Amino acid sequence: MAKPYWLGDDRKKAWLLLSLLIVLMLVETKLAVMLNTQAGEMTSALAGKDGGRFWTSVRACLFILAFAVPIYAFYYYMRDLFANQWRRWLTGRFLDGYLKGRKYYELGSDSEIDNPDQRISEDIGTFTGRSIHFLLIFLGSIMQLVAFSTVLWSISHVLVGVLVVYALTGTVVALYVFGNPLIRLNFWQLRREADFRFSLMRLRENAESIAFYRGEEQERAHIDSKFDEVIRNFAKLIIKQRSLNLFQRTFSQLTLVLPGVILAEGVLSGQLEVGRAIQAAGAFTAVLAAVGVIVDNFESLSRFVAGIDRLQALSDLVLPKAEPKTVADNGHPRIQRRPGRQLALESLTLHPPQSERVLIKELSLVLKPGDALLITGDSGCGKSSLLRAIAGLWNTGSGVIHHPPLEEFFFLPQQPYLQSGTLRSQLIYPSAQSSLSDERLLDILEQVHLPRLAERVGGLDAVHDWEKLLSVGEQQRLAFARVLVHAPSIVILDEATSALDSGNEASLYGRLRDGGTTLISIAHRAAVLRHHTHVLRLMGEGAWEIHEAAAYQFDGPVARSRSGGNNAQPLRHARKVAAAQPAKKAVPD
Repeated sequence: MAKPYWLGDDRKKAWLLLSLLIVLMLVETKLAVMLNTQAGEMTSALAGKDGGRFWTSVRACLFILAFAVPIYAFYYYMRDLFANQWRRWLTGRFLDGYLKGRKYYELGSDSEIDNPDQRISEDIGTFTGRSIHFLLIFLGSIMQLVAFSTVLWSISHVLVGVLVVYALTGTVVALYVFGNPLIRLNFWQLRREADFRFSLMRLRENAESIAFYRGEEQERAHIDSKFDEVIRNFAKLIIKQRSLNLFQRTFSQLTLVLPGVILAEGVLSGQLEVGRAIQAAGAFTAVLAAVGVIVDNFESLSRFVAGIDRLQALSDLVLPKAEPKTVADNGHPRIQRRPGRQLALESLTLHPPQSERVLIKELSLVLKPGDALLITGDSGCGKSSLLRAIAGLWNTGSGVIHHPPLEEFFFLPQQPYLQSGTLRSQLIYPSAQSSLSDERLLDILEQVHLPRLAERVGGLDAVHDWEKLLSVGEQQRLAFARVLVHAPSIVILDEATSALDSGNEASLYGRLRDGGTTLISIAHRAAVLRHHTHVLRLMGEGAWEIHEAAAYQFDGPVARSRSGGNNAQPLRHARKVAAAQPAKKAVPD
């Protein structure tokens, strides 16, 4: 995940910022050594009652601090600025992969990847920030180790030997005793927290439906179950952290005693000044902090590694690689998609993702410009699934879908998507800009029977929470307005008029048909039959029938379609190719 930033287009800026931080660290380390030396000088001057030496040392300390304080502040500012730049770059890269090829849709059905939104919004920021933090900690530790080891070696060789053994022992114990358990518990803590956050977000997004059902008790039970998982995992985590804290505290506090014990004899015998002993103790503490960096930061390191695991799993699916990994397909062949001048399905067999169930078996049909196909059938038989396959969202199955450019398709779901923004942005969605004038947009609103909507909400540039402001019927009419704005050649309607009265429904369908638009609809009202040329009835277990709309009755006996043509002929010449048994290919005449 990190490599492309350091070797890609932004590498010059990345290496320049890192170099500046290293220079600041070198200067800061040098100033720290100088301050430690002056601290020893002040102590020796006081012990020797040498006033001139003492005040000279004080002036030197103040002079050093005049440089050390601003450098310290500027160093941390540059560190956070660097992390922020990296986060911006990496988040952009993840969003490109997440949105490209509708990966966000595929990941919605992949149970192995939970909360991808949280991984992008939070885990990337943690990864970049903590990566810079730990990189600089380790580089700083190396500098500190070199600088203060020289001071310490000049005072006591024994102290250096004790320090090396002590630090190695502490690091080995931390890694082997606390390593994997803490990483695993932190990984699950991140996941539990994300699930809990999602349950609260789900409550907010479905507040009206829950309020109508008075489902607060059920929702509370669901939220409590997620929160209980957070608390139970955190209880295990703090028990393990308690043991780590005991070890870390013992490890660090013993350093207050060790230098004094080792240097006591030299000071008491007069061979070593008190100030030199203080200087050695300070150097010992600095070197120990450098070599014991893993022990001191083990808790945050374990959380960092757990976050990397979550982000790496997402990057394997969304970031470009030489051999991109795809969401599991359960061994099914894939539906092929080929460009064509008209929409045609050739021996299409469709499975749901991650399932062996056959929704549609060997369906073949051709939609010529101006045709209108109504898809009907019992709930769960695969109507919406067929639309997903045509739109390219599902590809688990076999057969071929020939289609015009996807830009010529427009999809109208039962519940329209309304983004946050202006009324104008709702009309031209998914485009960001439109060449249509305000007068034309207002005329389109009138054509979909929303003549006073712009005036009521404050104009085309008014911003509202449209899902709450507009009724479902108004939202569906606004979605039809989008069709008139973009004028696509093929419109797919998934019960897109379910909230409209028969008059509005007939008027909107009539406008689409008058414009020569090819329609594919899912509907259950007999009134929409007159706006279609053919009916595709899905019967379950893969079986299907095709009928002429003029002879089809929703609640009566179904008339047989006219015979003629093979299984890939236009709908107006299609024959009945499946009954209540599994579908079979039609035999050419």
